[in-house]
Amino acid sequence: MADWEKMTTDTTDSLRSVESSSSLGYNSQLVVDPLRTYKWPPWQLNFWIFAMLLASTSIMAVFSLFVQMQYRLLLPVPWYFPYCIVVSIVAIAFLVCIFCLIAHRRLLPAIVMSGAFVLFVLWMVGLVAVSMQLWGPNGSVHGNCSLQVFNRSPTGMSQDTLAWMQQKNICQSWYLVFFMSLAGAMSLVWVMVMAYQVYTSS
Repeated sequence: MADWEKMTTDTTDSLRSVESSSSLGYNSQLVVDPLRTYKWPPWQLNFWIFAMLLASTSIMAVFSLFVQMQYRLLLPVPWYFPYCIVVSIVAIAFLVCIFCLIAHRRLLPAIVMSGAFVLFVLWMVGLVAVSMQLWGPNGSVHGNCSLQVFNRSPTGMSQDTLAWMQQKNICQSWYLVFFMSLAGAMSLVWVMVMAYQVYTSS
């Protein structure tokens, strides 16, 4: 009789433990929130990352060289040189964050749109500054390059030829910065539109 009561007690305890474990498992399943994923177009996203990386590194390299030239010539450094360098570094850091989010499958359209909008505002300030210096009405870089560089074509082993080649490289670097800045601004607008389309389609 005692054995029967003991067996009944053990069976009841085991049933209670199973019920409690099942209830805990059910509660834990209720707490878990399934991760929502978004389907990004891979080719468009990769092309945008490549375009932004190319634009940022080009602008940073050119203006870093210009800063060194200003120091060498004992001239003041314009504010937009270090500003564009910092904005390019911020853009590269933003791309690194996007790479990390892609690796962990956490790339959300809201993060991309917010970051791209902030970066677009900063980028446009640099683009306006570069445009004013390149295409401005008084003493613009384009005007000086057209009159003093592109209208000349010296040849031979002379200091005049070497100076002209250096001036031509500087003028071409200014055009490179302008077109890279314009391409970067258009790419940021494009990625904001793409992120919105990904959000609505998902």
